[in-house]
Amino acid sequence: MALAAYHIKGVLEAGCDEAGRGCLAGPVVAAAVILPPRVRIPGLDDSKKLTAAQRDELRPLIIEKAVAWAVAEVSPQEIDRINILKASFLAMHRALDQLVQRPEALLIDGNRFAPYAGIPHACMIKGDGRYRSIAAASILAKTHRDALMEVLHDAHPHYRWNVNKGYPTLDHRAAIRAHGISPQHRLTFRLLAEEPALF
Repeated sequence: MALAAYHIKGVLEAGCDEAGRGCLAGPVVAAAVILPPRVRIPGLDDSKKLTAAQRDELRPLIIEKAVAWAVAEVSPQEIDRINILKASFLAMHRALDQLVQRPEALLIDGNRFAPYAGIPHACMIKGDGRYRSIAAASILAKTHRDALMEVLHDAHPHYRWNVNKGYPTLDHRAAIRAHGISPQHRLTFRLLAEEPALF
């Protein structure tokens, strides 16, 4: 099914999505993207349906063709302080703060959102597979976060974040068990399956 160009015709909409919400380590990252209504970006789709190579190819095309775009992070420490749901909203708000053009409406991937700056929003379940702007945001958030986890891997190679990107894989949890936690781990998450969160 082709992605929709807009939710409401004639309205300048920014699509928003996040990456890394379910990870044990690293920030949660969000992106906001405003695309022209008649833009054509071949291969644009939900980032989860694409390979890493496809996402990396699409990223510069999205940046080139977007009316405006931005990416923002919320750190593991902030996630622990305010919880991951609020952190996801905060990351989206920070991305929206950076847009060089103010949108008239927001399309949010998911079913919940914290209102932003008096701009009307619509929550779209699986919106990254339905709307071009949300799909573009999902790709920018995912590629930004993956690149960041590659950098963090260099400082903490035993966690293999270059492969697992901080998600709760068997190898990631085995490394936590063997080496303990790092400053990039989210202490309010259940880092080991058999143990509760640290606080």
